Amino acid sequence: MSSPISHRSSLVFLAITLLTFLAASSAPTPLYHLYQEGLHFSAGMLTLIFGVYALSLLAALLTVGSLSDYLGRKPVIFAALILDMLAMVLFINEDSVAWLIAARTLQGFATGMATAVLGAALLDTDRQQGPLVNSVAPLLGMACGAMGSSLLVEFAPLPTQLIYWTLLELMLLQAVYVWRLPESVSRIPGALASLRPTLHVPPQARRALWLSLPVDVAVWAMGGFYLSLAPSLVRAATGSTSNLIGGGLVAVLTLSGALMIFTLRNRPADKVLRLGAGLLAIGVTLILTAVHSASLPLFFIATLIAGSGFGAGFLGALRSVVPLALPHERAGLMSAFYVLSYLAFCLPSLLAGNLIRSFGLIATTDGYGAILILLALGALLGLLLQDSARARATAGE
Repeated sequence: MSSPISHRSSLVFLAITLLTFLAASSAPTPLYHLYQEGLHFSAGMLTLIFGVYALSLLAALLTVGSLSDYLGRKPVIFAALILDMLAMVLFINEDSVAWLIAARTLQGFATGMATAVLGAALLDTDRQQGPLVNSVAPLLGMACGAMGSSLLVEFAPLPTQLIYWTLLELMLLQAVYVWRLPESVSRIPGALASLRPTLHVPPQARRALWLSLPVDVAVWAMGGFYLSLAPSLVRAATGSTSNLIGGGLVAVLTLSGALMIFTLRNRPADKVLRLGAGLLAIGVTLILTAVHSASLPLFFIATLIAGSGFGAGFLGALRSVVPLALPHERAGLMSAFYVLSYLAFCLPSLLAGNLIRSFGLIATTDGYGAILILLALGALLGLLLQDSARARATAGE
């Protein structure tokens, strides 16, 4: 067998593998309207197909999220790749809603497993760059998946299959290559007990987690709504029928988030959190304005601002919490962080999907947006009050 690969090569491989999982997760978004037209299902069913992915991902984080702390990183990364490859096969052979739900369920579990283990492996490999890659790679991955899928739908043959064939081949190469990685965690007993659904939040990280949670919930709730319903919303509001617009909006949201993360990577976590909350409130307000003015350019400007808020809020929360974990606590803490994030990602959008049946897409979007604005502003106020209390305490000393 070849000798283990270098530190830098390990970091690059882990980043690309995380990017691949998240690209696969957003690849179906631009295809949803094709599935809807071909299989004749409602907006409520669309959010269910989206929701089972996130719920399955949560199940993985709650059960196998910390497994790699016991078994080592490489076998768990390999298992996640195999599961996601099976999901790609299900997508390729899709011919009913049941197949789509099965594919998204399997994909969700694989992505949850991968998110925790790859996040921990990145921190093992590089304590400085690991948190940055953990923040940027998911957003870049979602952008690549959504935009790549849109382009293939618009310009290539086999619109509902080619993206999955491409991802399947990439994952196959990664499954072979992963065994060349150096193992960063020694095996320890307790793997079976670790499968009991639980959240592993080390005591020293709990206060930071609760303080950053409102902003994290707001940005992920906005992301979930966008990834499930943005293409349908733009069609309803502007009448546009281009396949590129839905994927383009998701790409703008995630790329602006990734750019903001890179720009703010060295700024204090509390300042980044506050900026994220403020930008999110402004971005969502402009999205609602774009819906009611039927303005496609404003949609993209609003998405750019909201995406910047997503990136800043996500980075601020991650940077506040994750560095507080010890090596054998990292996968467990990453799992807990993502469980809370993905609950915010899927539950509000599932509720929105059900409300659309009664109130329609536009009215539901208005209500959803109003709640996000209130949550972001409430979180911002809480952070500012905490800062002023800290400043008074420091002055009192």
